[in-house]
Amino acid sequence: MNKTIKVALAGAGAFGIKHLDAIRNIDGVEVVSLISRDLAKTRAVADKHGIPHVTTDLNEALALLEVDAVILCTPTQMHAAQAIACMKAGKHVQVEIPLCDIYRDGQEVVRVQQETGLVAMCGHTRRFNPSHQWVHKRIEAGEFNIQQMDVQTYFFRRQNMNALGEPRSWTDHLLWHHAAHTVDLFAYQCGSPVVKANAIQGPIHPELGIAMDMSIQLKAANGAICTLSLSFNNDGPLGTFFRYIGDSGTYIARYDDLFNGKEEKIDVSQVDVSMNGIELQDREFFAAIREGREPNASVAQVLPCYRVLHDLEQQLEAM
Repeated sequence: MNKTIKVALAGAGAFGIKHLDAIRNIDGVEVVSLISRDLAKTRAVADKHGIPHVTTDLNEALALLEVDAVILCTPTQMHAAQAIACMKAGKHVQVEIPLCDIYRDGQEVVRVQQETGLVAMCGHTRRFNPSHQWVHKRIEAGEFNIQQMDVQTYFFRRQNMNALGEPRSWTDHLLWHHAAHTVDLFAYQCGSPVVKANAIQGPIHPELGIAMDMSIQLKAANGAICTLSLSFNNDGPLGTFFRYIGDSGTYIARYDDLFNGKEEKIDVSQVDVSMNGIELQDREFFAAIREGREPNASVAQVLPCYRVLHDLEQQLEAM
């Protein structure tokens, strides 16, 4: 495909805007439709970004013949069904993490992708952050092997608010969203599937109906282990912090920044064409469409992560 890729983006919230800002830096791509539930707010975002078509109905956007691909930044509970709808309408699709919150729904997304042959990708951004890419390249070169990953995912979300501090129409989830980043990244970086997983969780929030604290242990087939601590109760610092402990060094990744075990900063500015993980993930999506290939973080590649999450959920419910 050499022509401009025309994109519909669903979800004009915090993450949708991050994708719009990223796409502005990518040649040969144009967002032609913006879909979100509040028409007035959606129109305001569309006007700012020069997007001609605005709607509250995804099906209306899917009916546009000019649309080649869709990026879904919608509530978690909609991801699988909407991804399937996009592919059945003949559109390539990138769905923000998580792919699903019910494992069998993720399986159906993969089945439809295989049936249609379209590009279907999930936004597992950690695969694309320059910090994690730098570590991955060392692993691929045989210069570093993970012995242990220690990961902290900490937020302060005792009310149902999004990243912009606005009320959410849906409830976020430590296991099905935030743990998905690390479970997938651990297996990806190790180049080895997760073969053992354990989880415990804290009290259920009386209003949100979710556990606000969780601890997960993972073991890969090659022997590497991972400890993941997650919280919506943590009053700073906020974010996800990764410590890679390996056979030839220790590395600490804080989003797109990387440090060694002595807290000396490592220059990762030349790892890729951008320091923005969202932009790099979008570039991969559009490159896969142009080249007719499977993208990194395809729905098939990330599905094993959701099997682990499913098993952990079953484990937690049995406690």
